[in-house]
Amino acid sequence: MRLVILGGSGSGKSTQAQRLGRYFDIPLISTGEILREAISGYQPLPEFRCSETDPRTSLSVYASLSELGYHTQPYIEKGELVPDEAIVELIGVRLRQPDINCDWVLEGYPRTAFQAEELDFLLDNLGQKLDWAIYLQVPEAVMVSRSLGRSLPDDQPEIVQRRVELFYDRTIPILEYYDRHRRLLTIDGDQSPDMVQQNILTLLSVP
Repeated sequence: MRLVILGGSGSGKSTQAQRLGRYFDIPLISTGEILREAISGYQPLPEFRCSETDPRTSLSVYASLSELGYHTQPYIEKGELVPDEAIVELIGVRLRQPDINCDWVLEGYPRTAFQAEELDFLLDNLGQKLDWAIYLQVPEAVMVSRSLGRSLPDDQPEIVQRRVELFYDRTIPILEYYDRHRRLLTIDGDQSPDMVQQNILTLLSVP
């Protein structure tokens, strides 16, 4: 099962990505967590350590995370989207790690139509194919309210509002992209986490 979870800030995509990862017992790839770790102290993530025997993973991920954190911090502090090139490279490295086989749930990426296309190109090279893009549809007011209630360092009112604006401006075309490819599932995200998860599993035809 290869899934992408889409939604604006505060839509509950992180919660559902974690739940689906546990339900299917597959790795969760969260770009938000990766970027926050990279920015705060530039510490390596254990699951990102490369295998010295695998030529596909010879890149030093610790070094790339440190560099990524340095270059992306200004964008995140302003609520702006991180440049496509940096995120595309990061996802490419992550999907080649030893703990990632053929099943995963991806949260926080793609965030632009360009990234969605690049993900498909990358998966083609890896001999994989995305099963479903799951869109959690939540009203703007709910996204803002939820985000402000999380108390994360980058969840300041003006930053949250900017992220929501960017979501509608740049991310909505992703839905059109996946809809054209018949891989889009739209879920009402303005419900309890349990109900949202159950609706997702129902659409995935999971008992």
